[in-house]
Amino acid sequence: MSSDLAPRPGGPVAWPGDDDNRYKAVQGKLRALGNALDDATLELESLRRSMQANATRTEGVARDIENADLDAKFVEVTNLVSVALGGAAVEVKHLGATAQETANLTHETRRTHSKLYGALDTIRSNRREKTPRPGFFNR
Repeated sequence: MSSDLAPRPGGPVAWPGDDDNRYKAVQGKLRALGNALDDATLELESLRRSMQANATRTEGVARDIENADLDAKFVEVTNLVSVALGGAAVEVKHLGATAQETANLTHETRRTHSKLYGALDTIRSNRREKTPRPGFFNR
């Protein structure tokens, strides 16, 4: 059984927010978030499988300990570890489902944002003259 709780080099890294709300910047942020959540979903599924396999192996170790007529407390403790790993695997599955749902909503938000503001960005981007920022006329 191995545990790798340290961040992997080149893995996802939190980035500071900014106030750049231009169309292309928002699209880029939504794309990056959606991709990071997709990656997290895959990593969580891998972790869940590993934890479940470790739980199953630990259960087998508990049987082996019991068959070897060792002290019952070792069997009990090993069984508790197996149950804890199995429970943690279930919770990781829930977390993975939440990450996937959030990724799907992020991708949907990006598409909606594109439908609502893509044409406006194209118009604004192709003008030679400066145009007022959004909200300018609401003052």
